[in-house]
Amino acid sequence: MKSHNKYIPALLIMIVLLVSTAFMQAPVSNGVMKHRDTYQAGEWLKFRVHYGLLTGGYATIDIKDATYKGKPVHHIKGFGETTGIVGLAFGVEDYYESWVDKKTDLPYKFLRKIDEGGHTKNKVIEFDQVSNKAHINDIKRNKKTTIDTEPGIQDMVSAMYYLRNNLTTDELKAGDEIKLTMFFDGENYPFKMRFLERETIRTKFGKVKTLVFRPLVQSGRVFQEKESLTIWVSDDDNKIPLRIKADLSVGSLKADLDAYKGLKHPFEIVFD
Repeated sequence: MKSHNKYIPALLIMIVLLVSTAFMQAPVSNGVMKHRDTYQAGEWLKFRVHYGLLTGGYATIDIKDATYKGKPVHHIKGFGETTGIVGLAFGVEDYYESWVDKKTDLPYKFLRKIDEGGHTKNKVIEFDQVSNKAHINDIKRNKKTTIDTEPGIQDMVSAMYYLRNNLTTDELKAGDEIKLTMFFDGENYPFKMRFLERETIRTKFGKVKTLVFRPLVQSGRVFQEKESLTIWVSDDDNKIPLRIKADLSVGSLKADLDAYKGLKHPFEIVFD
């Protein structure tokens, strides 16, 4: 195996948790931001991630009610792990948590604890959304830092839920772009996503109407080209990710929704 194959197992898991950063607070050309309630405590999503014919792992995301410094929040937890042959070759166990204000959809706290083939990180970030600061506690290195953030900053987990609640999609047209800013690895990270089309796809649950987006990613050692990532989101009141495809430098990768429960709205299936 080529040396850059070491990136595959981590991507098998992170394709769900990391790539969903495309769905975050952003100014939208030809779009409108309006708060809705598209999710609730009790929602649980499970994704099967596969590389070619191999099941590489699973990722889950669930939501619970909680409080943070006296404020009501959604406590969102993401977990991913490699399984089977891939897990034996390169074990991955990643934990992500975000505490998100129920009214503003902005994160107050973010936890990232990962072990990817021996590469580990353990960080807790507290966001001051008033002063626009990120207070980072690198537990592994016993180091604390503070970094300025953009207004309304989102983390890697809260991002998807912000857009689910705030982006009006009824009038989206092919070519419309969403410009994004997220906080990733101690930086304010710019991101851009393009709306492609509406498409009905076949899933294990039946046919589902979807919105198709293409994040513009940096080409290089992992992704094949600038536009190599595609995301399908349910075109209903839930706006849940259903499918993610990526063309990598070492092949193609796919993640599909494998199970769900606790959705706030009916999951709309198209019957022939």
